[in-house]
Amino acid sequence: MGHFLSSFILSVSSNIDNFAVGIAYGVKNIKIGILANLVIAIFSAFGAYLSMSAGEAFGRFLSADVANFVGFIALLGVGLLGIWDTFRSKRQETVNRNKSSVNQLDYTIFLEKPELADLDNSRFIDFRESLALAFALTINNVAGGFGAGLSGLNIPVTTFITFLFSLLAIKFGYFMGKKFTSKISAKWSGIISASLIICLAVYEYFI
Repeated sequence: MGHFLSSFILSVSSNIDNFAVGIAYGVKNIKIGILANLVIAIFSAFGAYLSMSAGEAFGRFLSADVANFVGFIALLGVGLLGIWDTFRSKRQETVNRNKSSVNQLDYTIFLEKPELADLDNSRFIDFRESLALAFALTINNVAGGFGAGLSGLNIPVTTFITFLFSLLAIKFGYFMGKKFTSKISAKWSGIISASLIICLAVYEYFI
């Protein structure tokens, strides 16, 4: 039951950005195709599986206590760095506003401005356009997955929950954005996600 709760927390944290992206698309009335949403969910689940498997494999070279401690430090570091990076990015936003471009080799642009994934301006995210967005959303959670693998979270369960939550986060976020024209800023989504990672680190280590 304890590890299931941990898997739940990690999956929610991993999909906060997905939810925020869904809201952004709902507000701007950019539809997300079923196939595109499925691609994003598959990428998210596969990324969770690979990063957690890598963390678990690394942990086999350590004793159980050491692996648990290293996992705690890794998750705590990811959470704290996430909060720090969120505020740093916010401060740099004005400076970089005119420099940002889809042509940059910087996947974070799709997290800050998900509408840029709509390359043909059709107001519809298709399979091809979903690939870059899926990669951005997945790579953003690799470090947390590695730390969770070190901490001994159940990989199949976490992978499955991450897949389901990704599907739901995008769709529910889109509904919220379109229905209520609400918006979660990149700043708040980053803080919430990082805070959940910190909670997971504390829960896994001390409980």
